[in-house]
Amino acid sequence: MPAVIVVLSLIAAGCGGGSGAGPGADSEVVVYTSVDDVFARPVAEDFTSQTGIVVRLVTDTEETKSTGLLNRLMAEKKRPQADVFWSGDPVRAAILKRHGVAVPYSSPVAEGLPPEFSDPEGFWTGFSTRARVLIYNTDLIPEAEAPTSVFDLNDPRFSGRACLANPLFGTTSMHAAALFSNLGQEGATEFFDAFPANGGRILSSNGEVRRRVSSGEFALGLTDTDDANVARLEGSPIAVVFPDSGGIGTLLVPNCAVLIAGAPHADAGRLFIDFLLSPATEGVLAASEAAQIPLRPGVAVPDGMITLAEIDAMEVDYGQLAEELEDLSAGYLKEWVAR
Repeated sequence: MPAVIVVLSLIAAGCGGGSGAGPGADSEVVVYTSVDDVFARPVAEDFTSQTGIVVRLVTDTEETKSTGLLNRLMAEKKRPQADVFWSGDPVRAAILKRHGVAVPYSSPVAEGLPPEFSDPEGFWTGFSTRARVLIYNTDLIPEAEAPTSVFDLNDPRFSGRACLANPLFGTTSMHAAALFSNLGQEGATEFFDAFPANGGRILSSNGEVRRRVSSGEFALGLTDTDDANVARLEGSPIAVVFPDSGGIGTLLVPNCAVLIAGAPHADAGRLFIDFLLSPATEGVLAASEAAQIPLRPGVAVPDGMITLAEIDAMEVDYGQLAEELEDLSAGYLKEWVAR
């Protein structure tokens, strides 16, 4: 019997009530997630089939990905409604820690996951990752002229033909914070100021970047590997570049599991987190249209899928990015988007 099933069985046997819960309260678990419903729901259904615990899944919109649920969780801090936040990135998880909305949980299933993708104090644990990539339309840009760096978004060759998603939301906001962390204030503001000066366009979401580069309205854009894989499956004329290999590196965006402070169904919440962190779930997410890259070595992936070891990853402190992002969202980035 797989180890994760043993753990699930043992915990489910004792799952009789979370903090402040009455008898039978842990027959359900409330999960807020910024992961697309189409990818999150099958995982939730698998969890229910194995444990009998019903998952009440609350998702966010594409345009306000992560930010809407983050604000909701903080607003509910005194009377929490959620048990788990399944975050599509670690920065939102780290913000919850900073605001006292998360509590530590060291899952017995986390063994084998690289520690650099998790909070050292156990407030959030990273698993399956996406990467921030460039996509370009192969009908418009020949391979010999393909972009290799995020800085190519500002190259005069691509004047008026580059796009990215609104950096106040989702993974683009995290990417903005990572650029400020790696380039410093001067270097990052130079990058962002050059983008509109070169005719670059801000779109509503990463999915919109995928759609409009695929259609040829834009020649290249910055998005995530899950959107890039959807474009590939649709047969769109796009190619994918993991940018800045040998330079600042490619930003990785792992999923994160967070146990909410005062969770109404805390035992079921821990059990759901164990399920998320299992090798089986990493395998399911790798095989899905999201094509998420397992953090744990040895998990089977589809043929041709890039592995973690093959990516020259950007060095970041996700906890530090949380502080950086809160300041940027209320300051420079808010002003930049409004120009």
